Amino acid sequence: MALYNYKAMTREGLIRQGALEAVNEADLEKRLLNMRLDLIKATQAVERKINTNRHQVDRRELIVFCMQMSQLAKAGVPLLEAMADLRDSVESMQFKEVLNSLIEYIESGKNLSQALEQYPKIFDTMFINLIRAGEATGKLGDIFESLSEMIKWQDELSATTKKLLMTPLIVGSVVLGVTIFLMVYLVPQLVAFIKNMGEKLPAHTRALIATSDFMVHYWYIVIFTPPALFIFIKTMTATNPKFRLAWDGFKLKIPRFGQVSQKILLSRFANFFAMMYAAGIPILSSLEIAEGIIDNLMIRAALVRAREDIEQGEPISTSLANTGMFPPLVVRMLKIGETTGQLDKALLNISYFYERDIKDNIEKLQAMIQPAMTVVLGALLGWVMISLLGPIYNSLSHVKA
Repeated sequence: MALYNYKAMTREGLIRQGALEAVNEADLEKRLLNMRLDLIKATQAVERKINTNRHQVDRRELIVFCMQMSQLAKAGVPLLEAMADLRDSVESMQFKEVLNSLIEYIESGKNLSQALEQYPKIFDTMFINLIRAGEATGKLGDIFESLSEMIKWQDELSATTKKLLMTPLIVGSVVLGVTIFLMVYLVPQLVAFIKNMGEKLPAHTRALIATSDFMVHYWYIVIFTPPALFIFIKTMTATNPKFRLAWDGFKLKIPRFGQVSQKILLSRFANFFAMMYAAGIPILSSLEIAEGIIDNLMIRAALVRAREDIEQGEPISTSLANTGMFPPLVVRMLKIGETTGQLDKALLNISYFYERDIKDNIEKLQAMIQPAMTVVLGALLGWVMISLLGPIYNSLSHVKA
């Protein structure tokens, strides 16, 4: 297979450009015709094996794909016809290429889950396993519906996490900017005047002057240390498992933020575990796959220990309780779910419980962050004003006397 850069025209006369793998130009033209495109020009880029990882599909496109596949499957539309209809209706050229390739894989004799495995960056292990379970049980429409709801929930959770982080980042950047302005521009203009008064400067004024001098002469340390520290942490967490484990443990211990982060991850785990268990995937396999979506090694290690306990015959509720990650109420809900044979519903209730708790915690955090940052900014301005105006006021008092 080779990669071709193509220029093509739609039935409406619009020009489209992109890249597509094909055996030769004739195969490329056939593939483009399946996408309702007429080839105008093609140039071969590089001979290579198929690289399915280069495609990027927006999460919202994936939600629409799952919703439409669910509706078509429930309506009894054959799989290839349903996917061909979707391919013709999507606007994203990259996703159109993906759907066209999936159709070709299915036409060559693969089932849908095997075709999806060719695009691991778009369809993760959990997605593929659920589709495989849907194919085995004949409930593909229900699985696609569950997947659309799950991806929606995941998108909302991601937006909630970003919302939690954005407020302190923005307000913190404002405070840092004000600090740099005061120390680099305002304070140096008044320092010479204060020193010439001949008064003995108080400790807080000397500290302010020292801070200002440091930021004036070593401004590059102040500016470049945060991004350098960020790059260092990213590199170490990517290359050093011990550092990653320690860093993930530290993040969970940050007051307020750590608790919210832990609840977000456990809510995600419970939601995914519930979906896979409800789809008929064995408990241990469901646990193993659900562990993979947890990006905190400290929590993942605790869940691995729980799975090992379950393998030894321990009840699920007891094993998860032993991790110390789940509160007593959640453990009790799990125990009831095990007893009644409705573990999937118990897990979904746990996910809902965490989701409500997360929203409440984020609202409280946001309510706390703004006043806290205001206090910090006020304290900073107060320190500058007292340190600068205090000596001037004392000097004027002596003159009047």
